Amino acid sequence: MKPRVFLVATAVGTLVAACALGLAWLTGSPWLAFVLCIPLSAGIGWLAVQLTLRSSLRGVERLDEGLRRLGSRDYSVHIDPADTGALAELATSLNALGQVLREGHDTAEERERLMRMLIDSAPMAIVLLGDAGTIVYTNEAARDLFFEGRSLEGHNFLSMLGEAPAPFREALLGNEDSLFMVELDGEQETYHLAKRHFEIRDETHALIMVKHLTRELRRQEIDVWKKLIRVISHELNNSLAPITSLVHSARMITQDSEHAGRLTRVYSTIEERAAHLQQFIAGYAKFARLPKPRSEKVDLPSFVEHIKTLSPMTRIDHVPDGNGWFDRSQVEQVLINLLKNAEESSSPRDEIRMDISLHDNDLKVVVADRGSGMSEEVLQHALLPFYSTKERGTGLGLALCREIVEAHGGRIRIQNRDGGGVEVTFTLPGPEPISPSSKAKLTMSRV
Repeated sequence: MKPRVFLVATAVGTLVAACALGLAWLTGSPWLAFVLCIPLSAGIGWLAVQLTLRSSLRGVERLDEGLRRLGSRDYSVHIDPADTGALAELATSLNALGQVLREGHDTAEERERLMRMLIDSAPMAIVLLGDAGTIVYTNEAARDLFFEGRSLEGHNFLSMLGEAPAPFREALLGNEDSLFMVELDGEQETYHLAKRHFEIRDETHALIMVKHLTRELRRQEIDVWKKLIRVISHELNNSLAPITSLVHSARMITQDSEHAGRLTRVYSTIEERAAHLQQFIAGYAKFARLPKPRSEKVDLPSFVEHIKTLSPMTRIDHVPDGNGWFDRSQVEQVLINLLKNAEESSSPRDEIRMDISLHDNDLKVVVADRGSGMSEEVLQHALLPFYSTKERGTGLGLALCREIVEAHGGRIRIQNRDGGGVEVTFTLPGPEPISPSSKAKLTMSRV
């Protein structure tokens, strides 16, 4: 028996006994006292039971309310056991259950926040779709790549494909992971698309992952060329060094010979070609040994003044006040190469110009000329190593420019100008560069 019920029963029994004794003393008849006490005891007992049941019902209501709140995932519920009467032990158990659920919910939320933070910072674009193609989640890279930075959860991803580039649509609707290429801003950009399907709460979901591979593929291509250059440089230098030395020795020996004049011309030619070959190999070796850029804050007005001393005929209309963030010597080499190409393009000297501007801490440089321009084939291959249309060109000038710019996390583009000539544009990020994937966008919707 519960303590409260026991106390009520004891009180009722004591009261009835007292009433019976009092009546028996007043009437002098125990039987009459007994008969009169029956309805009195029944009434008092009914009242006591009602009070006890009402207390228990309040406890049941509190417990029911607590269970309903737990069912609605409100784990902050706490019931005072003193308010539940005989159900105090059940209230204590319910509070303990709420505490366990609350701790589990907090842990799950913390893990979800960590997972979202990791996924949101991933360099690849990640989109989670519901069964009907509804966007459930997109990370930052996906929002930037597809939706111009906007969050479009709840919209239908598949309905937006009509505005997406055709290669991307084909890759997305295909049955397997695939590589696809899209032309953006006059350049071919390469992407890898992966798809996975799984069940969440009996509903099929699709996970789409798109990774920008252009820079990575170019890096691998450059690494292969560099390895080849190092091998060739080593072998050729091993041969050229003794040839040069032997030519010098032979010239000394034959100085008194009657054929000295003819031999001198022959040896001079050999020596000149050997020196040219050494210079040629040194250029390739420099490309293969290009160090990682050491970016630092650079005052743009003073940097441009130095460039003017190297190319005084170049027209520079505007120099922004502010700082760039790059390796001074390497970017200087880029500008020297570009200005030299402009000078060799048959452009009038006064038509060669360089524009420099700052956009959100990103540095943009444009070098333009009014030369003969480039054919479509040359434009497609101009930035590749060893490709050159010049008779004595090494094919490394523009390739070295691209290598330096992309090592800084930037991009370079070459295009013909209206009215003739070529325009080379490169951008360098500020101290906090934007991820490469955000530079080439597959905008799908204008929602």
